[in-house]
Amino acid sequence: MKKIIAILAAGTAFGAVAMPAAAQDMQGGNFTGPRVEAIIGYDASQAGSSSDNDINDQDDQDISGLLYGVGIGYDIDMGGAVFGIEGEYTDSTAKTEFSDGADFEGFGLGSVDTGRDLYVGARIGAKVNNDLLAYVKGGYTNTKYNVLATDGETELEQDINVDGWRAGAGLEYAMSDNMFTKIEYRYSKYSEAEFENGDMPDSDRFDIDTDRHQVVASVGMRF
Repeated sequence: MKKIIAILAAGTAFGAVAMPAAAQDMQGGNFTGPRVEAIIGYDASQAGSSSDNDINDQDDQDISGLLYGVGIGYDIDMGGAVFGIEGEYTDSTAKTEFSDGADFEGFGLGSVDTGRDLYVGARIGAKVNNDLLAYVKGGYTNTKYNVLATDGETELEQDINVDGWRAGAGLEYAMSDNMFTKIEYRYSKYSEAEFENGDMPDSDRFDIDTDRHQVVASVGMRF
């Protein structure tokens, strides 16, 4: 709950910064052209249905944290509908934590630290009114989870590179012809992975079952 409150507060701060510019140009309704945005939100990874552990109550089966990053895109306003392509680079503070030496958050991968996340996809939306767009989106996502392990003397860190798909939905408000803000929910499903071995060849690909839920807010500029 504290994390969600912090995210909402951050979104309010974004709005406060953007409002003076919006007041100068209230025409809105511009959903065409290239765009760039800053992204912040809530990020949670958890075990999928085939990895869920219902036996051990001490295994929380998820990790969560703050997501942050940037996005770019290009939209075409076709009147009542808007079609666009987009990409993102984000990172997250989500990582495994222990409580009193017993509460382990493994979610099917082991002890991990969430790394960078890449996304490329498309979206299609319908105008609720002249300056408000409701949209759905989908595409390819690739992320990294850093595996953390130790035997008490030696610590091992190795990246897992995972592939999956993402689907989501959101609202975009055109504060002016050049500024916008968004709120969005997205779900990612990761099903394939490989270990990265530095200068050595990566491992063979193997199956995983990991779910990811994100609620994010964005503020950006359209050119």
